[in-house]
Amino acid sequence: MVLTAENILFIGSVLLFISILAGRAANLFGVPVLLLFLAVGMVFGTDGFGIQFSNPHIAQFIGNAALSIILFSGGMDTKFSEIRPVLAPGIVLSTLGVLLTTLFTAVIIYYFTAWLPAFPGLSIAESLLLASIMSSTDSASVFSILRSKGTKLKQNLKPLLELESGSNDPMAYMLTILFIEMILTGETGIGHFIFKFIVQFAVGAISGYILAKLLILITKRINVENSSAYHIMLLASVFFIQSGTGFIYGNGFLAVYIAGLVIGNNKQNKNASASAFFDSFAWLSQLVLFLTLGLFVNPGDLIAIVSIGLIIAFGMTLISRPFSVFIALLPFKNFTINARHYISWVGLKGAVPIVFATYPLIAGLKNAQLMFDIVFFVTLLSLLIQGTTVFFSAKRLSLTSDGDAD
Repeated sequence: MVLTAENILFIGSVLLFISILAGRAANLFGVPVLLLFLAVGMVFGTDGFGIQFSNPHIAQFIGNAALSIILFSGGMDTKFSEIRPVLAPGIVLSTLGVLLTTLFTAVIIYYFTAWLPAFPGLSIAESLLLASIMSSTDSASVFSILRSKGTKLKQNLKPLLELESGSNDPMAYMLTILFIEMILTGETGIGHFIFKFIVQFAVGAISGYILAKLLILITKRINVENSSAYHIMLLASVFFIQSGTGFIYGNGFLAVYIAGLVIGNNKQNKNASASAFFDSFAWLSQLVLFLTLGLFVNPGDLIAIVSIGLIIAFGMTLISRPFSVFIALLPFKNFTINARHYISWVGLKGAVPIVFATYPLIAGLKNAQLMFDIVFFVTLLSLLIQGTTVFFSAKRLSLTSDGDAD
């Protein structure tokens, strides 16, 4: 069945309804809700009930729009007072940590794709690209899982993990674009990368802050009394900030997260209904995003990459992420060994890597489909293994606020 203008509302409503039921079942059995959304999409996709969806441009558009809402909502719900003590380690994890994860994972990918006879050996640039796509901690997954049960963590771990996941997408995005350009053009200049990173990070942060302050001033001046109109104005501003920042060569994901922080922490502009509205809309965005990405993949294609997918997934989880976290947090002595292990473990993958994996497809790279399938498989494993043990591992490491450990 091909999605058309005539049937998309019918099919979409059915998928949403089934996903909500699946989400309820997921809560009962302790399975991450987002994993069930992906599964529903896969079941109804080409290899399941036959819904055909294979347009990477549409998938990427839906992904960017949904991630903007998720990041803005996450920023709105984050208090400055909570992230201030973890601001420095959070920024280091979201920049240096992502870079180190990329480098360590690229080594694993380069050598094992050359060693396994069933796979084409990926070049160094292709290995770096695939690693960069998977290098960030996914904001949608972290926000959803950490806030689902309200468990309190010691050592400011919850705000640290949310800050890292909300602010590390720009680094992964820039690395992804850099390595795509490197493959297409053959350029390898590190100076070019450093300049682009500084520009994207600085412009993204500054534009997000300035545009949020400007929005606060505008809403104060025009005094929008209708709460629904205010919500719509905020929603339009999210998309304006995300796309507008991109036009001036900044990172839109970072901009909307910072804008959410500024607006959510403005006392004069505090609006409980707006927070509730974006919580609901962010949840819907997560659902639609994971359903879309589930429809986009063909489960049958994943069978061929199981071996390399397992190697990369466990390599990232047990080698790349832990080494990166421990190195990045060396200057910060206030985190215990258990806390560092926990931060390493909650390097969840989710929608962001899958959305980023559509960029090589659109660019027409030689091994783009192989990369996409590997990214999807690694994401499934991450949600299945790490996502289901977030709270269990916190208890085992004695990091819950009540101090109970099994």
